[in-house]
Amino acid sequence: MIPHNKIEEIMNAANIESVIGDYVRLKKRGVNLLGNCPFHGEKTPSFTVSPVKGIYKCFGCGKAGNVVNFIMEHDSLGYVQALKFLADKFNIEWPKQEQVNIDEEKKQQSERESLQILNNWSAEYFENILWNDTDGQTIGLGYFEERGFRHDIIKKFHLGYSKDSWNAYFDEAIKNQYNTEVLLSSGLVKQSEDGKKYDAYRGRVIFPIHGSNGKVIAFAGRFLKKDPKSPKYVNSPETILYHKSNELYGLYFAKNIIKQKDSVYLVEGYTDVISMHQAGVENVVASSGTSLTENQTKLIKRFTDNVTVLYDGDAAGIKASLRGIDMLLEQGLNVKVVLFPDGEDPDSYSIKVGSESFASYLKESSKDFILFKLHLLLGDTKGDPVKKAAVVRDIVESIVKIPDVFKRAAFIKECSQLLEIDEQLLISEANKSRRNFVKQQEKDWIEKEPHTQAEEALTYEQAINATFQEIDGYHQEKDIVRLLLKYGNNKIENYMNAAHFILHELHQDEIEIEHNNIHLFIDEYKRQLEVQSDLNDTFFIQHQNTDISTLTADVLGSQLTTSPHWGRKFDYVVEAPEVNYIEDIASSLRRIKQKYLDKKLQQTLKNIQEASDEETNDLYQHVYQILLEQKTKLALETGTVVQRWFGTKA
Repeated sequence: MIPHNKIEEIMNAANIESVIGDYVRLKKRGVNLLGNCPFHGEKTPSFTVSPVKGIYKCFGCGKAGNVVNFIMEHDSLGYVQALKFLADKFNIEWPKQEQVNIDEEKKQQSERESLQILNNWSAEYFENILWNDTDGQTIGLGYFEERGFRHDIIKKFHLGYSKDSWNAYFDEAIKNQYNTEVLLSSGLVKQSEDGKKYDAYRGRVIFPIHGSNGKVIAFAGRFLKKDPKSPKYVNSPETILYHKSNELYGLYFAKNIIKQKDSVYLVEGYTDVISMHQAGVENVVASSGTSLTENQTKLIKRFTDNVTVLYDGDAAGIKASLRGIDMLLEQGLNVKVVLFPDGEDPDSYSIKVGSESFASYLKESSKDFILFKLHLLLGDTKGDPVKKAAVVRDIVESIVKIPDVFKRAAFIKECSQLLEIDEQLLISEANKSRRNFVKQQEKDWIEKEPHTQAEEALTYEQAINATFQEIDGYHQEKDIVRLLLKYGNNKIENYMNAAHFILHELHQDEIEIEHNNIHLFIDEYKRQLEVQSDLNDTFFIQHQNTDISTLTADVLGSQLTTSPHWGRKFDYVVEAPEVNYIEDIASSLRRIKQKYLDKKLQQTLKNIQEASDEETNDLYQHVYQILLEQKTKLALETGTVVQRWFGTKA
């Protein structure tokens, strides 16, 4: 196990604003921070981070936790691996091996963690071959130097080389005790029909692909020989770590600069990204040679609203990619375009003109995407009215995808002038297209979240059961956690802590906590209460049991509410107003007791229905009446329960 003091050291050093800020663009809102949730798609920010409490809470999907919970959830890591990640990030010495139960940790390693360990080692292996092997230096390093890449840039992106051998990598991996099944699933090793294993990336320069957390999640290998039978690039397959449509090459190296400059350049390939870094332009990412995907556009949106797409001079390629750019508009992003001279791309042009001229060209040549698209398509009409009409519809289709009504109006006005078409006609066409677009979005949403009338229709019996569904009581039990965290140290009548009173009431009325995470929390709270009278939130926020820490963050995060004027210029996240804590405790305890009585009533009704004889039936009927009287009495105590419980005068 990891020593508690080491966990505490890591948690105290791991600034939650800094950690989450690497994944989400956060903006100040009062004492808290607000951004788009990384766990579900949203256009209106509802993801709140409290630096003071050290927690996050999404009011959209409900996810909450501390800084370790965030890394575990976002990167799908185990508790120990998430702590190790934070220790590395904040330069905290990891405990010696004998302090950590390595065997137990290995036993609990998931497929994801095993693959991550292999990728980390593989990246180091390929990089070592590039710099220290004769073939690596001559062929691999020679290729990068021929491309004009400086050594510091090659090292920055951890570029490597795989020897032109059938099994050099495989043999070394086996020698280092890596599992054959993991090697095959990674795509780094393949198996022939006769069962022989061989290196998939042999004779290629290697581009490690980093996730947004800096971990190597995949590889791309470029073949250096001219062989029509071999593809130019070999890429990692889809794995538990890597989903190509969800990743942007270079994001890890660019994200802080993107946030700083509030803009990003979008290019096509790996070498484009690397060349631009060498030219001093670091806020750049690549779609890795694929058409832009919806998830990639959402990833960009997390860090900036301003995107500049860089195109080479290939008109056919530009037209093929226009639909993908519309996805950027749908996310509400401001999209510009830079077109390079014929035969040039970001890689070749940056080397050709040098860093200063390249940076100047990017600024001076950028054009708004809608207007760029209009001029591009109009060039093919050559006075043909039918083709021009098609261009008008195409441009309108792009404009209607823009969420901001004022931006849409501005583009329609400008396009009407350039196209020499009546503005009202364009507005009418845009309104019709916008309605169709919104309907299609709704249809797509329904298809993604399938539900039928048959599923929604309830029989009478199901309706009765649904009435009792509330009896589940999770929210009532969860509210006890809120009371303990918020008022536990408060005094009641100057003689006892509220925590002791709350726990005593639960025990006296034989309230059984049924939900495991709440049961764990209350048990831990009781244990801590035996050794110290005053308990603080931090202990539970940083608790090693993630069920406890997540529940704590969820409850504390729920006390952050949004301004009633949400969405206006000066809105901010505020703390929920304080209430009379004695009345709050009384009210919450009353609710959980009512729910508990409801559950007992439900069970007694079931016993009556299943009674095998009249005597048993009468007994349960009697119990039912007693429970009903108790519930009625409790309901009538709304105005008197505070005086009864706390001895205050009416």
